[in-house]
Amino acid sequence: MQKKVVLAPVGDNMGALYVGLRDFPASRVVLLTSDNEIKEAEKASKELKKFGIPVKIITIEGDPWEGIFEKVSKLSAEEKDDEVIINTSSGDRNLQCAMTSAAFVNGLKAFAVMGDETMLLPILKFSYYKILTDKKLDILRVLHEDKTCCKSLEELSKKIKMSPPLVSYHINGTLKSEGLKTLGLIDVTEKNGKIALGISTLGRLLMKGYVKSK
Repeated sequence: MQKKVVLAPVGDNMGALYVGLRDFPASRVVLLTSDNEIKEAEKASKELKKFGIPVKIITIEGDPWEGIFEKVSKLSAEEKDDEVIINTSSGDRNLQCAMTSAAFVNGLKAFAVMGDETMLLPILKFSYYKILTDKKLDILRVLHEDKTCCKSLEELSKKIKMSPPLVSYHINGTLKSEGLKTLGLIDVTEKNGKIALGISTLGRLLMKGYVKSK
């Protein structure tokens, strides 16, 4: 039988953690916390252990968005035999947005807590990581690693050693296959008749999570 693992941020709305567990009982809980909130995480851990719920505390260092994307991606891969559910509401507003985005990108089930009620968020039927082909990942890697690239499609084409039409295909997609632009992973701007390309915030976060979790 598949077990449920609830991931939750530690913040100023910890009551949402317990409300969420009422409607989404978990065999285990993983708390994502900053150094500043470690005492709050340990307090919650003690409370949950009273009810026989094992708790794992993971500390996030540096930028919370990058940390959350990295940890959620890694945990999703590690817990592939169990169902991972994200409680988006136990942290502050910034963490709520980060957890919601991380669930979206990884194709995970997530819920929000409003007062004493839980609300299941729309679930994507795919994970960004699963629909990114090797060619699309190559494009993202170049844009992620080279901050000066790329002032034109041709420049990206040379760096990645891929023909301009094929690069354009992976960027713009087709009716049957979404491109990197449609997925919101790159920014495309036009200036003086030329198209400039750059990785988006979502693309950058996704690449950090992908590179460190695979």
